[in-house]
Amino acid sequence: MNEQNKSSQNHGETPKKSQGELVNQPSAWKKLLSKRWVYPAAYVAAAAIILTLVWVYQDASMKNLPQDPAKVSETANAPAAGETGKDAKQDKAVEVTATVEDMAWPVADAKEIKVVKPFFEEDGTPENNQAAMVQYNDTFMPNVGVDLGREDDKAFEVKAALGGKVTRVELNPPLTGTVIEITHDNDVKTVYQSLSDAKVKEGDTVKQGDTIGTAGRSELEKDLGNHLHFEVHEKGAPVNPEELLPKK
Repeated sequence: MNEQNKSSQNHGETPKKSQGELVNQPSAWKKLLSKRWVYPAAYVAAAAIILTLVWVYQDASMKNLPQDPAKVSETANAPAAGETGKDAKQDKAVEVTATVEDMAWPVADAKEIKVVKPFFEEDGTPENNQAAMVQYNDTFMPNVGVDLGREDDKAFEVKAALGGKVTRVELNPPLTGTVIEITHDNDVKTVYQSLSDAKVKEGDTVKQGDTIGTAGRSELEKDLGNHLHFEVHEKGAPVNPEELLPKK
């Protein structure tokens, strides 16, 4: 074979390695990866994607929170439905007091009457509390009402201090004289004791200022002469009538 034919055959064959294997042409991907800046750039891109996802998640979570912190405080401090709490009790007390403040003196003319025995106050002065003790034989007890009498010791008409329903009438008990009890709104009761008679009966409805009896004498406080023992009870507890009656 001449030199020209050998040369032609060599030009048409695929180049071989020295071991007889084919020589692979380098790909574009391998060329790209061979660059030094490729891997750092990939890391930066991955970090950017992760940070973006974290930001999106946090933004979505924040949208679910109340925008105004004051609203959170208001919600936390708001009373539960149906809760009465302290304010409700105060409102109820105000309602009772509003009714009692309209109370009238249980007599026709308050200027003719004086307090002959005061109400016993737990935190009162020693002088007041000594005067407010009721003595019967060798027994002393606190006065849970006020005793009203005239300077001249005359009997006088007893009036209803508030309108209401007569819920008790006791005629001439041995110690207290005739007793009349009237029940009013807001669990308020007035008691009239040491009467000589009763002009109403149990179950009657009376208006404020109606005559219900006449002041008289009683064995329990016989030293007071003709007088009216007058009590006011709110929710079963006695209160000082002088704090509820209008000023003279």
